[in-house]
Amino acid sequence: MVRLNRIYTKTGDAGETGLASGPRRSKADLRLEAIGTVDELNAVLGLVRLHADGDLGDKLARIQNELFDLGAELATPETGEPLGYEPLKILESQVERLEAEIDRMNERLAPLKSFVLPAGSPAATHLHHARTVARRAERLMVALSAKEGEAVAPSALRYVNRLSDHLFVAARIANDEGRAEVLWVPGGSR
Repeated sequence: MVRLNRIYTKTGDAGETGLASGPRRSKADLRLEAIGTVDELNAVLGLVRLHADGDLGDKLARIQNELFDLGAELATPETGEPLGYEPLKILESQVERLEAEIDRMNERLAPLKSFVLPAGSPAATHLHHARTVARRAERLMVALSAKEGEAVAPSALRYVNRLSDHLFVAARIANDEGRAEVLWVPGGSR
């Protein structure tokens, strides 16, 4: 259970913060960059939800909760030491659910004949922004997993990879099921 009595603790004033599992790290640490980017993605999805309701709004609410779980997983790196509690982990079933949702949304769309510009409706534009933040989170998580002594679960990597695909397809849906998309015209401004 999370309980926050005070918002500021002054423990990070020297440029360090504590991970959920206890150790302190520099706020410039790659793990903290990944956690912060997942948090940023969650905030962008909050913006999307201002313009999304119904099924899309419900999916995004669930994804926001899953992103908190992902942040908690990243904040609890595997050390081999007992924690005294079961840490949160992204499950393969969460990846599979994203895939199933992508497939269902994609069935409603015509195939692409050009790249899509991040534009259109407010929801679609914010979804494209979220997609780019998800890709940055993925790059940071991959870089973190490549560092000696650091680990990122394969299911967490698959989740964030699939999430960016999910956000792309959702953006297409939000643009009148692709009918209001703004397509790239190669060399069109020459």
